[in-house]
Parts: sequence; C-alpha cells; structure tokens
Amino acid sequence: MAGFKDLFSKQSKEYAASRPTYPRALFDFLAGLVEKRELAWDCATGNGQAAAILAEYFEKVVASDASAKQIENARAGPNVRFAVFPAEKAELNDASVDLITVAQAIHWFRFDDFYREARRVARKGGVIAAWTYGLHSSSPEVDAVTQRFYKDVIGRYWPKEIRHVENRYEDIPFPFRRIDAPVFQIELEWSLRDLAGYLYTWSSVQRYMQENGSDPVEKTYPDFEKAWGGAAKMKVTWPIYLKAGRIH
Repeated sequence: MAGFKDLFSKQSKEYAASRPTYPRALFDFLAGLVEKRELAWDCATGNGQAAAILAEYFEKVVASDASAKQIENARAGPNVRFAVFPAEKAELNDASVDLITVAQAIHWFRFDDFYREARRVARKGGVIAAWTYGLHSSSPEVDAVTQRFYKDVIGRYWPKEIRHVENRYEDIPFPFRRIDAPVFQIELEWSLRDLAGYLYTWSSVQRYMQENGSDPVEKTYPDFEKAWGGAAKMKVTWPIYLKAGRIH
C-alpha cells in the first residue's frame, strides 16, 4: 500500500519472540468500557500479542496488519481472525466493532483516514484505545548504557515517527470523547539475552545494520554486560501511555 512504512517485516520472527507483553490489568480496564463484547478489532496487530488477550474477553477478534510477514508469525486463539489490510482501509462492516485497539502502532498511521474508518466500523458506544510504551528501565547502571545506545549509537537511525512515542502520544490528535484511564506499566523479569533480543526488534537497529554492515547491539553488548553485573535476571519496566475514547 502506498504510504505504508513496513519497518518490521524483516525481523518479524524476532518481533514475535522478543516484544514485551502487556499487563492483564490493561485489558480488564478496556473490556470494562464497552457494553457488548461481540467484536474487537486489534489494528496493526503485529505478532498478535494484544489480540490473543482480547480473545479471552470478546466473542470474536479481528487482528489486522498491513504486513503479511507479521501476520505469518502471529499467534492467537481460535476466535481470532487474522487479516492483511491497512488501518486506513478496514475490511470490516459498518457499525460492527465494540472495541478498537492499537498497540504500539498508531504513530505510523495517517490519522484522519484511520479515524474515519474507526467511526465507520464502530458500534454506537464503541471505544477506541491506542497505547505505546516508553523506553525501558531496569537499574541505574543499565539505564545509563541504554540511554547512550538509544541516543548516541542509533539515535539518528530512528524514523521521525518515534517523536510521537517520546512525547508520550500527547501530540497525536485524538478526536474522541476522552476516557480517564489508570496508569499502567509493563513489568517483566528478563535476562540480558532477553534484553538484547528486544533491542534487535527496534527499527533503528535494523536500519543501522543495513546501512553500516555492522551490529550495534553486539558492539554495545560488553557495556550492557558490565552494567548488568552478572545477574541471571532483572526486573525491566516500561511506562505505558494510553489514549482511550468513546467514538460515538
């Protein structure tokens, strides 16, 4: 599709294996916002993480992505239908969706076109929720290496849309009646190898490797290893920035 930035297909398997999972409390909150739980649309589903959990709350889930490669590596329950189509041109019926979710992806969209589709497919009283997570944190020593890696090593390889994430989605238009939401965060116990696998899913890392023919994670790994201090695992947290609203 013209205008679609496909930055993740090359590392779709790594993406599926290494992206952090979202907290259950987030989905408890979202499911509690809608009167009916017949159909949820997980837009730009990626590896299907959000769709798999939504399937426990809704009778049916449509999980779509513009990347066929992402869909090939996506996994979820039997009541999830995976489909390849762009967010701005949904293959969904009018007034059919109770909840629309966009996890870590709305900053790539053409906002006006997507919101037009959201209004078309949403039932009366339907809800839309879009969230992203910020830069992870663990220990002060590891965080210092992470900041240097993020800014100094791969900083110029990020696409411009990363600014929306850095701004906590505050600069993304959201023309719906806002719903106040609790504060959520992701908390995982990860090894240093887990963290390295996650860094490889970053589009900036992939672009660095493509343009330079070298591996920035491998180069920085000794610094991470020293900062990690020999621990088998460490708690890693990500702040979640959520926008939720009533569509009609």
